[in-house]
Amino acid sequence: MERPKVIFLDAVGTIFGVKGSVGEVYSQIAKEFGVNISAARINKAFIHSFKAAPPPIFLDVEPADIPQREFDWWRLIALNTFEAAGALKQFSDFSAFFSELYIHFGTAEPWFVYADVLPSLMNWRRLGIEMGIISNFDSRIYSVLQSLGLSDYFTSVTISTQARAAKPDAEIFHVALEKHDCPPEAAWHIGDSIVEDYQGAKAVGMRGIWINREPK
Repeated sequence: MERPKVIFLDAVGTIFGVKGSVGEVYSQIAKEFGVNISAARINKAFIHSFKAAPPPIFLDVEPADIPQREFDWWRLIALNTFEAAGALKQFSDFSAFFSELYIHFGTAEPWFVYADVLPSLMNWRRLGIEMGIISNFDSRIYSVLQSLGLSDYFTSVTISTQARAAKPDAEIFHVALEKHDCPPEAAWHIGDSIVEDYQGAKAVGMRGIWINREPK
């Protein structure tokens, strides 16, 4: 198999994952604001709210305003999550709660790096292969990568809110490839979503590799 010029990776669910579950993190921080609700109930509501949300693409926004739009996008998901779980009215100050929650997910605290990631990154770097990230995550990815000690491995980071296209849209893959001056056939993309990562990459001529992160 010919060595690729660039290996792109998805971020959440591929390089790093949430400790426990999103519901556990949400309920833990909610408890600090006097709101008690089970992690399982929150997790179920979150999955529904997240899937119902439009892609995080803001076509009509200046680059400087993107972080605020990202914040608002996630705030609506959190609002809908607690509404669906029947806990929204328990908050005396939902805005303060959400601000803390949002900041929290931009740190290393709620995340863990999968065990096979660092050995793979070190091996690819030793082989002289360029590495990049293609993710539908938001601008907090930069602080998360930095705090997890991963930033130095990647020469490019391409996220949907800045590329104004979300996987599996071909545009986000083309934006990432241009950063490396790399034709699609000379690049791999590895991710945990069959549709967004594997099929999205294959559709533009890259080698798509699906990684199954589901707990055994």
